[in-house]
Amino acid sequence: MTEPAPRGRAAGRTRRAPTIHDVAAEAGVSRGTVSRVLQGGHNVSPAALEAVNAAINKLGYVVNRAARSLVMQRSGSVAFLLTEPQERFFEDPNFTTLLRGCTAALAEHDIPLILMTAGSEAEQRRVTRYLAGGHVDGVLLVSSHSGSPMLDQLRQAELPVVSCGKPLGQRGRVSYVAADDREGAKDMVRHLIEAGRRRIATIAGPQDTPGGVERLYGYREVLGEYGMAHDDALVTVGDYSRAAGEDGITRLLAAAPDLDAVFVASDLMADGALDALQRSGRRVPEDVAVGGFDDSAVALGARPPLTTIRQPWDRISDSMVRLLLAQIAGEEPASVILPTELVVRESA
Repeated sequence: MTEPAPRGRAAGRTRRAPTIHDVAAEAGVSRGTVSRVLQGGHNVSPAALEAVNAAINKLGYVVNRAARSLVMQRSGSVAFLLTEPQERFFEDPNFTTLLRGCTAALAEHDIPLILMTAGSEAEQRRVTRYLAGGHVDGVLLVSSHSGSPMLDQLRQAELPVVSCGKPLGQRGRVSYVAADDREGAKDMVRHLIEAGRRRIATIAGPQDTPGGVERLYGYREVLGEYGMAHDDALVTVGDYSRAAGEDGITRLLAAAPDLDAVFVASDLMADGALDALQRSGRRVPEDVAVGGFDDSAVALGARPPLTTIRQPWDRISDSMVRLLLAQIAGEEPASVILPTELVVRESA
């Protein structure tokens, strides 16, 4: 009579799952080398990398999502990196709109998005070390300033990167998606001129950002088209914050009290300018017409509602994700420039 097979450990002797020690022994390398391979392969020789990957495949080391991504040297996630102080993320609705769009676009590919902010040099160094460690497959870079080493450091780490806005001062091919800032600014200034305004000021964006530079160029070009002389007293620069709009219009009114219109390079700054104009006793649009840029929620909530330039945020976020995934798959960097639209409301 055949005895039944014993239950428990003796009967259920199954082959145990291979460990990192097994991989190291099979590959003939240290456990630390295997760990570095699993974290992205940085500081590992090509021969060791090949040996470890061969051992992983032979032993079947870890067959869950994490292991599969490590074998492929992929993390399965993407970073949304905002190079601004953290408080700016909560103040400026453009950033949350872009984040929401990118999150939705990546969700269609089952890829999580990691939000990171790096407003100071110390934060940027910490973030760069983290990103270069293989924790993400690519970076969606938002609000890149010229002179910042962030983009160069990411490229040196061989990370796929797509910038929101054309990076300033960059040599070589850099992938980016941008609204047509210059044409949008020109549309707004033409609208103000055709409405009969003749002393048109501007509160430009930061001149170390692509949007700030391009929108100021557009303002100046249209003045030239209409034979209107450039006047430095009619130009000031802000940082896209509401406070910068208040301060900017206050300085413009002091330098050119006869101004009758102002093109403001963001809705948030324009909203601040509206508050300061009202405190000064100017009526909008009767005394001073105000035009913004973005068509964010701020534009509709302003009093009066803002005439502005609409940026196609849904298309911007979709395009950024598409270009980044293409780079991760091995394609070359590419760029996309999207048209803007003039939206006329009560402020101008």
